[in-house]
Order: sequence, then structure tokens, then C-alpha cells
Amino acid sequence: MGNISKTNQNQNSCSNVAFDCDHMWSMAQQFAYARLCDKKDGNKLVLSKIYNTRAKRIAATYARFYLEMEVGGNPKFKGRYYWMALGAFASKTVACSLNDPRVAAIKTVTEGLGKGNFWLFMDVAGWHWYWSNHKSSFDTCKKLRSANKCVPEVKAVLDKMPWATEALPKIKHFETNPNIKKGMDWVDKFEKTTNKDLRPSIQFEHLMAIANHEQGNVLQPLIYDDSDFSKWVERQRWPVVKKFSPTLNVVFSHSCDTNDPRLESIAPDDTVLENLKSRMKWITDAAGVFHGLMQGTTFKSDIAYMEQELRTIASWVNHKDLLE
Repeated sequence: MGNISKTNQNQNSCSNVAFDCDHMWSMAQQFAYARLCDKKDGNKLVLSKIYNTRAKRIAATYARFYLEMEVGGNPKFKGRYYWMALGAFASKTVACSLNDPRVAAIKTVTEGLGKGNFWLFMDVAGWHWYWSNHKSSFDTCKKLRSANKCVPEVKAVLDKMPWATEALPKIKHFETNPNIKKGMDWVDKFEKTTNKDLRPSIQFEHLMAIANHEQGNVLQPLIYDDSDFSKWVERQRWPVVKKFSPTLNVVFSHSCDTNDPRLESIAPDDTVLENLKSRMKWITDAAGVFHGLMQGTTFKSDIAYMEQELRTIASWVNHKDLLE
């Protein structure tokens, strides 16, 4: 990883150093953590305290994964990490929500959004980083991922992260599950197919598998099953409160708003956000809108538009909030 250390006592000689799965997953966690940190007092990494800053850097990292701009990226496989493109717009939406005074006024909601976005990133970025950089050992190591098995130095940092005591048990310490396995299997199929006509359907399958992981294995137990958070979400559906609440939507732009209804997916009025099945119904619809734009189903120019928006979001990788 760019560091040089002495491995034996013989000058000008080399020794092989083997890293086990625990070390590899520890490096994946270091990557995710460092992305949300600033360097202070030399090389000391300090986690950004501003939730909006984190959300923008997370969005940027997702966009960079999709665009194959991250370390280990391979331009010939651009498109394999399809969920990452949708995730970039989703994390951008979280950043927008956190800046909305109507949301910022409710601490329980801002804490929930900040917590969910942070720990989802810690989970999902690791899987994709590992695949990009060490695919040959992924199948061997995927079943061994656990925050509890990271090397002591990394585990100590993980244990001190925001909400760690609560979050890690709820998301099962990053351990594998059928959804994430299915999602990465689709990445493998994308890489291996030589028929470009098959790639869009493979991409959508990957997207939905990771979305099911995101929503069912991470966000549902972590924030939506929290009684305080779900209570506030429910209140936003009350007729009087709903008039003054932000629109529940995803805008496929680097901006928070759009005047083009084609670039927006608005949750149906009957969406019960804290209910996984109801939420996934809307997310599936939103994924369909996203897929149509990414594939240029209506207008071929949409492809170039979406690419440019993702590149703009990718440029936020070192974003610093003025409040920091």
C-alpha cells in the first residue's frame, strides 16, 4: 500500500509477506475510513464531523467506483458497479436533506440519516474495493469478513467510530449475506460477458441485489427499526405536517432540485418509508427511472447527461464544508 518496512535482516534482499483475509478486509476498512477524514497535524487522520461533508464524499466515492476512477478501477469494465451510480445520487440526496432546515430542525432524523449513510458506506465500499483490488481472493475471503476480525489497530479505530457500539451488531459486523453475494456474482457476470446487449439486464440485476442488501441488511435494522426514527418518519405523513415536509424523492442530477420531471423519482403517496416492502416498491420504481436514463431509453443524450452528472459528483471527493 505504498509503505516500506524491513522484512528480514539481509541487506538488499526480499522476503514474501502474505496477507490473510483479516488483513485484506482491514485495508478495505482503512480505505473507507480515510475517504471521510482530513489530514491534520501532519499525517494524522481526523474524521469529518459534518454529516453533509461525509455525504458528499460518500456520493463522490460511489460515483468514482462506477466511473472506474478509484484505486484498482478498470475502465474496460465501466458499468459493472451499477448500484454505485444510483448510490451516488442517493447519497447526494442525503446531503441535500441534511441541508434542508426542515430536516435539520429534527435531531433524531439528522442523526438517523447521518448514521445510516455512514455505516452503509463503511459496509458497501469495502465489498467493492476488495473486488477491484484483490478479486483473485474475493471468493475465499468474502465469507470471513467481520469487523471483529480486523487487525487490532483497525478494529480499535472501527470501535471508536460514530454509533459503532450500536451499529456494528445491527449490521452483523459487515458479514456476508445472500444479497451481497448475489450482487457481486452479477459483477462477475458483467465482466465475463462478451455480449454487450446482455449487459443492461445484468447491471439492473446487480443494482437490485445491492439495493436489497442496502435496504434490508443495513438500513432497515440500523435506522428504520429504531422506534424514535420511525416515529418521526411516520409523523411526516400526517396531513398537516406533510404540507410542510420535504418531498420524498431522488433527483438524478448533482443539484438538489430539477424542473424536469424525467429526472426525478417521487415516492408514491402511500409509501410507508419505515416499512421495507413499501420502501422497496418505490426504490424499484426509482431504479427503473435511473436505468432508463443511464441506458438512453427515451433519448440517447441522457447517457452523456448522466455521465457528466456523475463526474461532477465524483469531483466532491475532497469536499470540505465551510463549517469545518
